[in-house]
Amino acid sequence: QGQLVESGGGSVQATGSLRLSCVASGYRYSIDSMAWFRQAPGKKREGVAAMDRDGSTSYADSVKGRFTISRDNAKNTLYLHMDSLKPEDTAMYYCAADCCGGYCYTAPAESECGFWGQGTQVTVSS
Repeated sequence: QGQLVESGGGSVQATGSLRLSCVASGYRYSIDSMAWFRQAPGKKREGVAAMDRDGSTSYADSVKGRFTISRDNAKNTLYLHMDSLKPEDTAMYYCAADCCGGYCYTAPAESECGFWGQGTQVTVSS
């Protein structure tokens, strides 16, 4: 059974930066699309960014130009580099794998991903 483990969350002031990491282990096959989601208290889980195995990326409008998704296939690791953070970015951030049937043309919906990590908290203060 595969596992996704996120790290890198924390507390930061507005305009600051953080980098999240997600290590995938135990999968018997190569993972195609992976994605980052976030969920703030009382809100739905929303797709933030996705990356296919060939390097294609997609982002939610709210993070375009500020967040960058990347992956190191050799290390089975997905990253999310977050710049110019805002208080509204405060949420639990989740890594997801096996999204969109292979190619995510837009930031995916929760139902489009098959495997999930436990999440890492990001708190941005004003």
